[in-house]
Amino acid sequence: MSQPADDTSPRAATRLAWTRAALSDPAVGLERASMDAGFRSYWRTLGHAPSRIVMDSPPDKEDVRPWLRIRDLIEGGGVRVPRVLARDVDAGFLLLEDLGAQTCLQVIDAGNADALFDAALDQLLRLQAVAPPANLPAYDEALLARELRLFDEWFLGRHLGLALDCDLLETLDAVYRKLIDAALAQPRVLVHRDFMPRNLMPVEDASGHGTLAVLDFQDAVHGPIAYDVLSLFKDAFLSWPEQRVAGWVAHYHARATQAGLPVPEFARFRRDVDWIGVQRHLKVIGIFARLNHRDHKPKYLQDVPRFFAYLAEVLPRYAEFDGLRRLIDERVLPAMAHAATA
Repeated sequence: MSQPADDTSPRAATRLAWTRAALSDPAVGLERASMDAGFRSYWRTLGHAPSRIVMDSPPDKEDVRPWLRIRDLIEGGGVRVPRVLARDVDAGFLLLEDLGAQTCLQVIDAGNADALFDAALDQLLRLQAVAPPANLPAYDEALLARELRLFDEWFLGRHLGLALDCDLLETLDAVYRKLIDAALAQPRVLVHRDFMPRNLMPVEDASGHGTLAVLDFQDAVHGPIAYDVLSLFKDAFLSWPEQRVAGWVAHYHARATQAGLPVPEFARFRRDVDWIGVQRHLKVIGIFARLNHRDHKPKYLQDVPRFFAYLAEVLPRYAEFDGLRRLIDERVLPAMAHAATA
Protein backbone atom coordinates (compact mmCIF):
# COMPACT_ATOMS: atom_id res chain seq x y z
CA MET A 1 0.00 0.00 0.00
CA SER A 2 1.28 3.49 -0.77
CA GLN A 3 1.28 6.85 0.91
CA PRO A 4 -2.08 8.63 0.39
CA ALA A 5 -2.29 11.27 -2.29
CA ASP A 6 -2.55 14.17 0.16
CA ASP A 7 1.16 13.92 1.00
CA THR A 8 3.68 13.17 -1.72
CA SER A 9 6.59 15.10 -0.22
CA PRO A 10 10.06 13.64 0.34
CA ARG A 11 9.23 13.61 4.05
CA ALA A 12 6.25 11.32 3.31
CA ALA A 13 8.46 8.80 1.53
CA THR A 14 10.94 8.83 4.42
CA ARG A 15 8.10 8.40 6.94
CA LEU A 16 6.67 5.43 5.09
CA ALA A 17 10.06 3.74 4.68
CA TRP A 18 10.79 4.20 8.40
CA THR A 19 7.41 2.75 9.38
CA ARG A 20 7.90 -0.32 7.18
CA ALA A 21 11.33 -0.93 8.68
CA ALA A 22 10.10 -0.42 12.26
CA LEU A 23 7.28 -2.93 11.75
CA SER A 24 9.29 -5.28 9.50
CA ASP A 25 6.36 -5.07 7.11
CA PRO A 26 7.16 -3.91 3.55
CA ALA A 27 3.48 -3.72 2.61
CA VAL A 28 2.19 -1.44 5.38
CA GLY A 29 0.71 1.91 4.36
CA LEU A 30 -0.18 5.10 6.23
CA GLU A 31 -3.18 7.40 6.40
CA ARG A 32 -3.43 10.68 8.23
CA ALA A 33 -4.82 10.27 11.73
CA SER A 34 -4.60 13.85 13.00
CA MET A 35 -2.46 16.96 12.93
CA ASP A 36 -1.29 19.36 15.63
CA ALA A 37 -1.63 23.11 15.47
CA GLY A 38 2.17 22.99 15.25
CA PHE A 39 4.33 21.01 12.85
CA ARG A 40 3.76 17.56 14.35
CA SER A 41 1.49 15.11 12.50
CA TYR A 42 0.08 11.67 13.24
CA TRP A 43 -0.43 8.75 10.85
CA ARG A 44 -2.31 5.46 11.27
CA THR A 45 -0.96 2.28 9.73
CA LEU A 46 -2.95 0.49 7.02
CA GLY A 47 -2.84 -3.24 6.37
CA HIS A 48 -1.14 -4.11 9.65
CA ALA A 49 -2.68 -5.65 12.77
CA PRO A 50 -2.80 -4.29 15.35
CA SER A 51 -2.80 -0.80 13.89
CA ARG A 52 -0.17 1.65 15.12
CA ILE A 53 0.31 5.40 15.11
CA VAL A 54 3.37 7.12 13.68
CA MET A 55 4.21 10.50 15.15
CA ASP A 56 6.11 12.62 12.65
CA SER A 57 7.90 15.51 14.32
CA PRO A 58 10.25 17.12 11.76
CA PRO A 59 13.47 17.70 13.74
CA ASP A 60 14.18 21.07 12.16
CA LYS A 61 10.75 22.33 13.27
CA GLU A 62 9.67 20.44 16.40
CA ASP A 63 12.12 18.36 18.44
CA VAL A 64 10.56 15.13 19.71
CA ARG A 65 12.81 14.96 22.79
CA PRO A 66 10.64 17.19 25.02
CA TRP A 67 7.64 14.98 24.25
CA LEU A 68 9.58 11.85 25.23
CA ARG A 69 11.03 13.45 28.35
CA ILE A 70 7.64 14.57 29.70
CA ARG A 71 6.00 11.30 28.65
CA ASP A 72 8.47 9.31 30.73
CA LEU A 73 8.21 11.73 33.64
CA ILE A 74 4.44 11.65 34.01
CA GLU A 75 4.11 7.94 33.24
CA GLY A 76 6.36 7.43 36.26
CA GLY A 77 3.70 9.25 38.28
CA GLY A 78 0.94 6.90 37.11
CA VAL A 79 -0.47 9.09 34.32
CA ARG A 80 -1.76 7.07 31.36
CA VAL A 81 0.15 8.16 28.25
CA PRO A 82 0.71 6.57 24.81
CA ARG A 83 3.21 3.72 24.81
CA VAL A 84 6.26 4.11 22.58
CA LEU A 85 7.03 0.99 20.54
CA ALA A 86 9.90 2.25 18.36
CA ARG A 87 11.75 5.51 17.94
CA ASP A 88 14.23 7.40 15.80
CA VAL A 89 14.78 10.62 17.71
CA ASP A 90 17.21 12.13 15.22
CA ALA A 91 14.77 11.62 12.33
CA GLY A 92 11.75 12.71 14.40
CA PHE A 93 9.72 9.50 14.13
CA LEU A 94 7.96 7.58 16.90
CA LEU A 95 5.86 4.42 16.60
CA LEU A 96 3.06 4.51 19.19
CA GLU A 97 0.22 2.29 20.27
CA ASP A 98 -3.06 3.18 18.57
CA LEU A 99 -5.46 4.45 21.23
CA GLY A 100 -8.34 4.87 18.80
CA ALA A 101 -9.81 7.59 16.67
CA GLN A 102 -11.92 9.49 19.20
CA THR A 103 -10.76 11.89 21.87
CA CYS A 104 -13.01 13.08 24.68
CA LEU A 105 -13.91 16.06 22.50
CA GLN A 106 -15.76 13.71 20.13
CA VAL A 107 -17.60 11.73 22.81
CA ILE A 108 -18.35 14.15 25.65
CA ASP A 109 -21.89 15.49 26.05
CA ALA A 110 -24.12 16.91 28.75
CA GLY A 111 -25.03 13.42 29.97
CA ASN A 112 -21.56 11.91 30.36
CA ALA A 113 -19.57 15.04 31.18
CA ASP A 114 -19.55 14.48 34.95
CA ALA A 115 -18.08 10.99 34.59
CA LEU A 116 -15.55 11.96 31.93
CA PHE A 117 -14.39 15.02 33.85
CA ASP A 118 -14.02 12.92 37.00
CA ALA A 119 -11.83 10.51 35.01
CA ALA A 120 -9.88 13.51 33.71
CA LEU A 121 -9.30 14.65 37.29
CA ASP A 122 -7.90 11.19 38.11
CA GLN A 123 -5.16 11.88 35.58
CA LEU A 124 -4.73 15.56 36.45
CA LEU A 125 -4.26 14.86 40.16
CA ARG A 126 -1.58 12.30 39.33
CA LEU A 127 0.12 14.73 36.97
CA GLN A 128 0.08 17.55 39.53
CA ALA A 129 1.59 15.22 42.15
CA VAL A 130 4.67 14.59 39.97
CA ALA A 131 7.66 16.54 41.26
CA PRO A 132 8.81 18.88 38.46
CA PRO A 133 12.47 18.24 37.62
CA ALA A 134 14.91 21.06 38.21
CA ASN A 135 15.44 21.60 34.47
CA LEU A 136 11.75 21.92 33.65
CA PRO A 137 10.92 25.39 32.28
CA ALA A 138 9.08 27.65 34.69
CA TYR A 139 5.85 29.48 33.94
CA ASP A 140 7.71 32.62 34.93
CA GLU A 141 7.11 36.32 34.39
CA ALA A 142 8.84 36.34 31.00
CA LEU A 143 6.74 33.47 29.62
CA LEU A 144 3.47 34.86 31.01
CA ALA A 145 4.18 38.28 29.52
CA ARG A 146 5.25 36.84 26.16
CA GLU A 147 2.01 34.88 25.94
CA LEU A 148 -0.15 37.88 26.83
CA ARG A 149 1.53 40.04 24.19
CA LEU A 150 0.25 37.63 21.54
CA PHE A 151 -3.16 39.21 22.11
CA ASP A 152 -2.20 42.79 21.26
CA GLU A 153 0.40 41.90 18.62
CA TRP A 154 -1.43 39.24 16.62
CA PHE A 155 -5.12 39.76 17.37
CA LEU A 156 -5.54 43.48 17.97
CA GLY A 157 -2.77 44.72 15.72
CA ARG A 158 -2.39 42.16 12.94
CA HIS A 159 -5.90 40.69 12.77
CA LEU A 160 -8.14 43.66 13.60
CA GLY A 161 -5.76 46.40 12.50
CA LEU A 162 -6.33 48.40 15.68
CA ALA A 163 -3.86 51.18 16.35
CA LEU A 164 -1.85 50.14 19.42
CA ASP A 165 -1.90 53.65 20.86
CA CYS A 166 -0.77 54.72 24.30
CA ASP A 167 -4.21 54.47 25.93
CA LEU A 168 -4.76 50.93 24.67
CA LEU A 169 -1.29 49.75 25.66
CA GLU A 170 -1.51 51.39 29.09
CA THR A 171 -4.79 49.61 29.75
CA LEU A 172 -3.34 46.28 28.68
CA ASP A 173 -0.09 46.83 30.58
CA ALA A 174 -2.02 47.41 33.81
CA VAL A 175 -4.14 44.29 33.30
CA TYR A 176 -1.15 42.17 32.32
CA ARG A 177 0.72 43.24 35.44
CA LYS A 178 -2.18 42.12 37.65
CA LEU A 179 -2.53 38.80 35.81
CA ILE A 180 1.19 38.03 35.98
CA ASP A 181 1.44 38.87 39.68
CA ALA A 182 -1.60 36.70 40.45
CA ALA A 183 -0.22 33.77 38.46
CA LEU A 184 3.17 33.98 40.14
CA ALA A 185 1.50 34.04 43.58
CA GLN A 186 -0.28 30.71 43.02
CA PRO A 187 1.05 27.43 44.45
CA ARG A 188 3.21 25.75 41.80
CA VAL A 189 2.92 22.26 40.34
CA LEU A 190 3.62 20.47 37.08
CA VAL A 191 1.40 22.14 34.45
CA HIS A 192 0.39 20.39 31.20
CA ARG A 193 -0.64 23.74 29.56
CA ASP A 194 -3.29 22.24 27.26
CA PHE A 195 -5.23 19.87 29.51
CA MET A 196 -8.57 19.74 27.69
CA PRO A 197 -10.92 17.12 26.17
CA ARG A 198 -9.17 17.24 22.79
CA ASN A 199 -6.00 15.99 24.49
CA LEU A 200 -7.67 13.25 26.52
CA MET A 201 -8.54 9.89 24.97
CA PRO A 202 -10.91 7.22 26.37
CA VAL A 203 -9.06 3.89 26.71
CA GLU A 204 -9.21 0.75 28.84
CA ASP A 205 -6.68 0.14 31.58
CA ALA A 206 -4.90 -3.19 32.12
CA SER A 207 -7.90 -4.58 34.00
CA GLY A 208 -10.36 -3.61 31.28
CA HIS A 209 -11.80 -0.60 33.09
CA GLY A 210 -12.29 2.74 31.36
CA THR A 211 -9.72 5.46 31.89
CA LEU A 212 -8.29 8.40 29.94
CA ALA A 213 -4.94 8.72 28.24
CA VAL A 214 -3.26 12.13 28.25
CA LEU A 215 -1.84 13.55 25.00
CA ASP A 216 0.09 16.63 23.83
CA PHE A 217 2.02 17.20 27.05
CA GLN A 218 5.36 18.24 25.59
CA ASP A 219 5.05 21.92 26.61
CA ALA A 220 4.71 21.14 30.33
CA VAL A 221 6.12 23.69 32.76
CA HIS A 222 6.37 24.35 36.50
CA GLY A 223 3.59 26.82 37.20
CA PRO A 224 0.23 27.82 38.72
CA ILE A 225 -1.95 25.04 40.07
CA ALA A 226 -5.21 26.52 38.71
CA TYR A 227 -4.05 26.60 35.08
CA ASP A 228 -4.90 23.05 33.97
CA VAL A 229 -8.17 23.10 35.92
CA LEU A 230 -9.27 26.15 33.97
CA SER A 231 -8.10 24.63 30.67
CA LEU A 232 -10.17 21.51 31.27
CA PHE A 233 -13.46 23.21 32.01
CA LYS A 234 -13.17 26.27 29.74
CA ASP A 235 -12.04 24.54 26.61
CA ALA A 236 -11.00 25.97 23.26
CA PHE A 237 -13.55 23.91 21.34
CA LEU A 238 -16.66 23.48 23.51
CA SER A 239 -18.35 25.47 26.26
CA TRP A 240 -20.41 24.57 29.33
CA PRO A 241 -22.93 26.49 31.44
CA GLU A 242 -21.19 28.53 34.10
CA GLN A 243 -23.10 26.77 36.89
CA ARG A 244 -21.73 23.38 35.83
CA VAL A 245 -18.22 24.78 35.54
CA ALA A 246 -18.47 26.16 39.08
CA GLY A 247 -19.52 22.74 40.34
CA TRP A 248 -16.66 20.99 38.59
CA VAL A 249 -14.12 23.50 39.95
CA ALA A 250 -15.44 22.88 43.47
CA HIS A 251 -15.22 19.12 42.90
CA TYR A 252 -11.61 19.43 41.76
CA HIS A 253 -10.79 21.54 44.81
CA ALA A 254 -12.25 18.95 47.16
CA ARG A 255 -10.37 16.10 45.47
CA ALA A 256 -7.10 18.05 45.33
CA THR A 257 -7.38 18.94 49.02
CA GLN A 258 -7.97 15.29 49.89
CA ALA A 259 -4.98 14.29 47.74
CA GLY A 260 -2.70 16.68 49.62
CA LEU A 261 -2.04 19.02 46.72
CA PRO A 262 -1.19 22.64 47.63
CA VAL A 263 -4.53 24.25 46.81
CA PRO A 264 -5.44 27.39 48.78
CA GLU A 265 -8.81 27.80 50.49
CA PHE A 266 -11.69 27.68 48.04
CA ALA A 267 -12.56 31.38 47.70
CA ARG A 268 -8.94 32.16 46.84
CA PHE A 269 -8.77 29.20 44.46
CA ARG A 270 -11.94 30.27 42.67
CA ARG A 271 -10.37 33.69 42.09
CA ASP A 272 -7.14 32.05 40.91
CA VAL A 273 -9.09 30.00 38.35
CA ASP A 274 -10.86 33.11 37.06
CA TRP A 275 -7.70 35.21 36.80
CA ILE A 276 -5.54 32.57 35.17
CA GLY A 277 -8.48 32.08 32.82
CA VAL A 278 -8.27 35.71 31.71
CA GLN A 279 -4.57 35.19 30.99
CA ARG A 280 -5.21 32.00 29.01
CA HIS A 281 -8.18 33.38 27.08
CA LEU A 282 -6.19 36.41 25.90
CA LYS A 283 -3.24 34.21 25.01
CA VAL A 284 -5.31 31.73 23.01
CA ILE A 285 -7.05 34.51 21.07
CA GLY A 286 -3.60 35.74 20.10
CA ILE A 287 -2.40 32.25 19.20
CA PHE A 288 -5.43 31.62 16.99
CA ALA A 289 -4.79 34.87 15.14
CA ARG A 290 -1.14 33.90 14.71
CA LEU A 291 -2.13 30.47 13.39
CA ASN A 292 -4.22 32.23 10.77
CA HIS A 293 -1.81 34.95 9.68
CA ARG A 294 1.56 33.27 10.12
CA ASP A 295 0.81 29.58 9.69
CA HIS A 296 -2.12 29.81 7.24
CA LYS A 297 -4.46 27.80 9.50
CA PRO A 298 -7.67 29.87 9.51
CA LYS A 299 -10.00 27.30 11.09
CA TYR A 300 -9.02 28.27 14.65
CA LEU A 301 -10.41 31.79 14.26
CA GLN A 302 -13.95 30.44 14.36
CA ASP A 303 -13.46 29.66 18.05
CA VAL A 304 -12.26 33.16 19.01
CA PRO A 305 -15.82 34.33 19.98
CA ARG A 306 -15.92 31.51 22.54
CA PHE A 307 -13.04 33.14 24.41
CA PHE A 308 -14.63 36.56 24.38
CA ALA A 309 -17.72 34.89 25.85
CA TYR A 310 -15.55 33.43 28.62
CA LEU A 311 -14.11 36.88 29.28
CA ALA A 312 -17.60 38.40 29.36
CA GLU A 313 -18.55 35.94 32.11
CA VAL A 314 -15.56 36.70 34.32
CA LEU A 315 -14.49 40.33 33.84
CA PRO A 316 -17.59 41.93 35.44
CA ARG A 317 -16.86 40.08 38.69
CA TYR A 318 -13.63 41.98 39.29
CA ALA A 319 -13.23 45.77 39.40
CA GLU A 320 -9.54 45.25 38.60
CA PHE A 321 -10.56 44.38 35.04
CA ASP A 322 -12.90 47.31 34.36
CA GLY A 323 -10.40 48.85 31.95
CA LEU A 324 -10.07 45.62 29.95
CA ARG A 325 -13.84 45.17 29.87
CA ARG A 326 -14.34 48.69 28.49
CA LEU A 327 -11.58 48.18 25.94
CA ILE A 328 -13.23 45.00 24.68
CA ASP A 329 -16.74 46.50 24.64
CA GLU A 330 -15.83 49.85 23.10
CA ARG A 331 -13.02 48.98 20.68
CA VAL A 332 -12.45 45.27 20.19
CA LEU A 333 -15.99 43.95 19.67
CA PRO A 334 -16.94 46.76 17.25
CA ALA A 335 -13.73 46.10 15.28
CA MET A 336 -14.58 42.39 15.16
CA ALA A 337 -18.09 43.16 13.94
CA HIS A 338 -16.70 45.46 11.24
CA ALA A 339 -14.15 42.83 10.15
CA ALA A 340 -16.90 40.20 9.90
CA THR A 341 -18.91 42.34 7.49
CA ALA A 342 -15.98 43.71 5.49
